[in-house]
Amino acid sequence: MKIQERTGAGNNRSAVSAPAGVGERLPTAPRERKPALAALAVLLILVGALGATVLVLRAGDRVEVVKVTKRIAPGESVTKDNSTSVMVAADSDVHYVKYSKLGALSKLKAKTTLYPGTVVVGEMFDDKGGLPSGKASVGLSLKEGQYPSTLQQGDTVALYRVAANGSSSSNDDDKGTGGSSSGRTLLVPDARVGAVNNKSDSTISTGNLSITVLVDNDDVAAVTSAASLGEVAVAVVPGTGN
Repeated sequence: MKIQERTGAGNNRSAVSAPAGVGERLPTAPRERKPALAALAVLLILVGALGATVLVLRAGDRVEVVKVTKRIAPGESVTKDNSTSVMVAADSDVHYVKYSKLGALSKLKAKTTLYPGTVVVGEMFDDKGGLPSGKASVGLSLKEGQYPSTLQQGDTVALYRVAANGSSSSNDDDKGTGGSSSGRTLLVPDARVGAVNNKSDSTISTGNLSITVLVDNDDVAAVTSAASLGEVAVAVVPGTGN
């Protein structure tokens, strides 16, 4: 009996003191699979890839259109001198004017003022232009000494009638605009300069300048009469130059 008890006691000690097996893990609950979320993730990936592909394809569909480089007054036209070409993404909802159509566009007139950097569309032009009511656009061909060297598009100027052999010089820019002085007769106190085109030859500088000005209808006869004789001088009205 004693031998059996000892043996039993030994077995009990072994069972109690035996350490747990090294590396054994506690049991974990099985993962819950969510096929709907997995399918949604795959769908989002496909949609993103498709969107990126469409953007790449649209970015490659570009057209060459007309962009304004100089200010264009109402009633003036777009020409090679005041425009350039630029590539934009094609859009059937926007009526861009293709650069290949510049020749046809130059026959039309701007309805409103167009500023440098404007990409033009067809709705900006018609065959009459957008001259304000009661105004007319008059062309002037000026000789050196009949205009200030700083004259530019958008300036407000006074127009004077001068003797053919005594034209006003550019030094007279800041003189008053009322009445007559030094053989000058005031024609228009506040004409607006539209296009400015230097017609000087590339090899022989003549100093001639061709401009258009916006004047009241009542002043057209006097201005055109003086212009036909080369007797118009231009002076920038102080404080209105660009």
